[in-house]
Amino acid sequence: MTISGLPPSGTQRRTGYLLTLSCPDRMGIVYAISEFLFRRNCTLVESQQFVDRDKGVFFMRIHFARGNDGVTDIEALRTEFADVAATFAMNWRLVDASLRQRVIIMVSKYGHCLNDLLFRADTGELGIDVVAVVSNHPDLGGLADNYDVPFYHVPVTAQTKQAAEDRLVELINDLDVDLTVLARYMQILSTDLCKTLEGRAINIHHSMLPSFKGARPYHQAYDRGVKLIGATAHYVTGDLDEGPIIEQEVRRVDHSMSAGEVTTMGRDNECLALARAVRWHTENRVLLHGHRTVIFE
Repeated sequence: MTISGLPPSGTQRRTGYLLTLSCPDRMGIVYAISEFLFRRNCTLVESQQFVDRDKGVFFMRIHFARGNDGVTDIEALRTEFADVAATFAMNWRLVDASLRQRVIIMVSKYGHCLNDLLFRADTGELGIDVVAVVSNHPDLGGLADNYDVPFYHVPVTAQTKQAAEDRLVELINDLDVDLTVLARYMQILSTDLCKTLEGRAINIHHSMLPSFKGARPYHQAYDRGVKLIGATAHYVTGDLDEGPIIEQEVRRVDHSMSAGEVTTMGRDNECLALARAVRWHTENRVLLHGHRTVIFE
């Protein structure tokens, strides 16, 4: 692990193609995929697979490249692979590995997760393009400006909530956004918007036992003498903070710590869990499995 807490491989520019898939487990899946790649003069760069034996579901992620005879059009590859996919009833995705995902970050007044993501993107630790920061408050506009990222102030009230969500969807479409990240965005998204962003939006929240809601949760936890604090990064769904979990980070609380120290530790947890989740998603390492996720790190 690096000091930053992320594995070291994400900074390199990828080439080739990424194939991710899931399907009912049966004999011959790996052989069929390998034969498909072999016949097209493709070489494996990285291959990972997993079988959920309880559910009988097979998962796979393959990074492959063409041989010396040139680059194959990705649309042609998709068309040709469709026959293999149909044979095994695959849910699959084939993408150009060199393309960086375009990301919108949403935030309110707490800037720690925003600053962390912008820094990691700026230094190349996260291979993403942050195309906009959207906030319901103007406070963090300067932080976005420091990284030359456009900042959009979209106020939200009970009366303007629908208009604000319409504006967000407009930005997502106009900026060709692949992923929306809620980096301590303190507004509940409507069920319709959650459905629109299904599988393409990640949220972060604290996770402590017992749970503390409302203002100053870390101070509440400190007052109760909590011994463990954590953070959970998950996909956004209509069920508040209950979407499929991508990553969690947890640390022990010592009795000698102050409420401020606990808060700082909690925010560090949030930054690290969210950064990992964003990286794994944008490197096509996360496969949805019902209410769960399969992650090929």
